[in-house]
Amino acid sequence: MSQPTSHPLGHPLGEGIAGFGTDGIRGQVGSQVTPALALQVGFWCGQVLPAGAPILIGRDSRSSGPMLAAALTAGLTAAGREVWHLGICPTPAVPGAIRSAGAAGGLMVSASHNPPGDNGIKVFGPSGAKLSAELQQAIEAGLAGRSPLPEFCSSGRSVERPDLVAYYRQALVASAEGRSLAGCRIVLDLCHGSATACGEAVFRALGAEVTVLHGEPDGERINVTCGSTHLEPLRQAVLACGAEIGFAFDGDADRMLAVDGRGRVVDGDQILYLWGSALMEAGSLPDHRIVATVMSNLGFERAWQQRGGVLERTPVGDQHVHRAMEEFGAGLGGEQSGHILSARHGMSGDGLLTAVQVATLLHGQGLSLAEWLDGSFRPYPQQLVNVRVPDHERRRHWRQCAPLCRELERAEAEMHGQGRVLVRASGTEPLLRVMVEAAEPQLVQRWASQLAAAAELHLNAA
Repeated sequence: MSQPTSHPLGHPLGEGIAGFGTDGIRGQVGSQVTPALALQVGFWCGQVLPAGAPILIGRDSRSSGPMLAAALTAGLTAAGREVWHLGICPTPAVPGAIRSAGAAGGLMVSASHNPPGDNGIKVFGPSGAKLSAELQQAIEAGLAGRSPLPEFCSSGRSVERPDLVAYYRQALVASAEGRSLAGCRIVLDLCHGSATACGEAVFRALGAEVTVLHGEPDGERINVTCGSTHLEPLRQAVLACGAEIGFAFDGDADRMLAVDGRGRVVDGDQILYLWGSALMEAGSLPDHRIVATVMSNLGFERAWQQRGGVLERTPVGDQHVHRAMEEFGAGLGGEQSGHILSARHGMSGDGLLTAVQVATLLHGQGLSLAEWLDGSFRPYPQQLVNVRVPDHERRRHWRQCAPLCRELERAEAEMHGQGRVLVRASGTEPLLRVMVEAAEPQLVQRWASQLAAAAELHLNAA
């Protein structure tokens, strides 16, 4: 179908545009994620999301964020929609604001834990959940020019609504349900990202003695040797301050990893075990069920089962965890990376909420994180190797690589059920992830190295 030359969007981007991965659209700014793409994403979101209510936009601190938010706004207003801007905020503030304001949906401009030169667009529907596959496909059809472009009718408008972030901050404090952190020494690594909008204020409001690292929003330094992907600065600060606990967030604050008072890292599996145990003891965990992904440690799974719990596994990605939680009626789920979802708190991955819950649960029982960790499960040794595979088709169809599959079969045979191997293509980066875990550390190290070398050799061959 021919496109009206007078339409403000011009022509569709065509096939080969960036599509929705495991967590929205994400990539390098200027080559994969551009203002032209954001303009049309905004327009087609305006066509697909329910009419009659505003659409929200939040962003992290990346330098490209204002540019992409402006392009999204142009597309949305070209579709006749009203846009409410939240400014810099954690990703979970967007679905929370959608629900509280009765909005039609929302967009978050962020590349999460990726480096500063990347950015992305996450889209949420009217329930606050990530966009359904059907709506994603409708937007992608419009981007590729497979949907008719409607005639321009009227422009919408944009409004600044930072008050909605203040509402989110208040909701985080309220989630503690009166539990105080008075006298608790906590270090926060805010990653120069979204958590800078309210992280320190929340923990001070709860009475904690707070030390802040990387506490200023900085689009050139977001995720750079800080935050949940670089825990050494947090570990050193916790030890230097004599703090009971430290929390590190990623760029958009939808995930969190912790460090205990002895400098030990506490990942998402251990957080699920801690929070899940507290809910189980309180009779607040339906069927004693937790939802985790294929990345979660075998030691966690077996320890949870020994407690009488049920562990459901899903593919990697919080949308898969969300779907399984709804299917099973589970109260808690998440990923090893620290992306945790609570049914009681809106089913949005929220690093700040998780940190508040972990800190107040422990402090309320008079326990430090180190004391709790001493009595927790013992994880199997696990190693994750990221192999760069630039070719999308080779990365996506790695199972068609016979030499790599033969190495995988050899590894699984040698482990005799006392370990496992997981190979998967990243949905957000040009990486093949090779994860090996087993009861014997030597097996883990040897097979992680051999499988990564095989992937490097055969998937990147000329």
